[in-house]
Amino acid sequence: MAGNVGDTVELGKALLTDNEGTITIGAPELDVTVTGTILAHVKGDKVLVFKKKRRKGYKKLNGHRQQFTKVLINSIG
Repeated sequence: MAGNVGDTVELGKALLTDNEGTITIGAPELDVTVTGTILAHVKGDKVLVFKKKRRKGYKKLNGHRQQFTKVLINSIG
């Protein structure tokens, strides 16, 4: 997600909301505004991709770490 740490972001529509036990489900989405604050930009856990062909002596190992943004939700309304 684009933005610096500490910036306030506005996320689009929500799929489901819960208001003290009252659940509202959108069809397909609800028209609410979600605002939050960016806490950090971090990398996820490493995912290993292993390829092998039996009896051919072929092995390949690739690793990948997805980047994501931690967001603190301030308000839904």
